[in-house]
Amino acid sequence: MIKETKVPSFGEDLLQVDVSYPPSNDVEKIKHLFAEVAEIMKKNYEDNRSPIKSLLFDNATSQIINASSAVEKVLTYKHYTENGEGI
Repeated sequence: MIKETKVPSFGEDLLQVDVSYPPSNDVEKIKHLFAEVAEIMKKNYEDNRSPIKSLLFDNATSQIINASSAVEKVLTYKHYTENGEGI
């Protein structure tokens, strides 16, 4: 019996998310959105490559990862008091 396996898209792989499932919380929603941005960017890059566009693509990919991580931190941040209790 052949087992079919879904190959994740560039965006899914980059953000470690499976967009075939609806997001169940804000963090997953952000990952879905950034995965879509990465897919749009990759398609455009593949259609029109150049040395400078390659540098821009690499930088933008890093920025997508950074932005996703920063937004995730904002969404999950808990302020702790001096006694270690989360507010």
